[in-house]
Amino acid sequence: MTDTGSFETSSSNLRDLGTILVAPHQFPEVEREKRLADEFGMEIIISPDVQSFHAAIPDAALVLVTPYARVEAADFDAMKRCVAVIRYGIGYDNIDVEAARKAGVPVSIVPGAASEEVGSHAFTMGLALARRIPAGQESIAGGGWAGSIGLDTPRFSELDVAVIGMGRIGRRVAEWYSAVGANVRAYDPFIEFDTVPAAPLDELLEQSDVVSLHLPLTTETRHFVSADVLKRMRKGSTIVNVSRGGLIDEEALADALRSGHIAGAGLDVFSQEPLPADHVLRNAPNLIMTPHVSWRSNRALETLQEGVVLRCRQALTGQPLSDLVT
Repeated sequence: MTDTGSFETSSSNLRDLGTILVAPHQFPEVEREKRLADEFGMEIIISPDVQSFHAAIPDAALVLVTPYARVEAADFDAMKRCVAVIRYGIGYDNIDVEAARKAGVPVSIVPGAASEEVGSHAFTMGLALARRIPAGQESIAGGGWAGSIGLDTPRFSELDVAVIGMGRIGRRVAEWYSAVGANVRAYDPFIEFDTVPAAPLDELLEQSDVVSLHLPLTTETRHFVSADVLKRMRKGSTIVNVSRGGLIDEEALADALRSGHIAGAGLDVFSQEPLPADHVLRNAPNLIMTPHVSWRSNRALETLQEGVVLRCRQALTGQPLSDLVT
């Protein structure tokens, strides 16, 4: 991935530009995007559903993508005027970047808008799991009491934490665990770091009390935490995933939670969202689940939308486009 790039847009092309297309979303408002459209004399289309989003792609100059829609090869083939596809956030696994490359359409992301929020979500989930808080709540809800809950968890000063992926978010999580006295080690084959010790991946997965995932979803990382990995993890360990749902084999995780081999899990992301009513994880024990909201705060959305509008402006005025994926 490169940090910046350029995409030339001439004044004659601008006259032929179509719409600003926003994918289905759950934002309280899109006033920034509307003001941008007014400034450039463009129509803005706010898609109410996936079908209308795909139908509007051929005439879109800018396609603004949320987690609630995909941009696939057929969409890039259908594009007549698109000067950029811009993703709200850092993840772009719902965009066919190879098709974008072939079509010559740049794809940009907005990293860093919610690094603190996502990191703090992962950190607090991990602390809650380490202290067996979900198990305690479930016991009381079921009419029980303490039993053996918490007798197997280490002190923070003896807690072995593995941070897998040391990008913006992973680094924050590693620093916060270190601050509470945990023994933190990390793995990332692409990023150099010296804030915590590095360790081999298998060693971290097999010898940690908390495994915190901070990885992109790729062909190589899909089911990164497989049934085999879960079996090899330390008995009584916990796992946290606020990155992408496909990183974990969810059926295998449900089995590991029910058997007690894995003491707990914290998940903000799932392979299918919203989570189906009959999903295998819904009845799994010792599980903290949140509906893909780890990025949210009273400031994060504002920062995210500002970042998208900035990249739209860059694309429409021929400036270098920030945070290009392709």
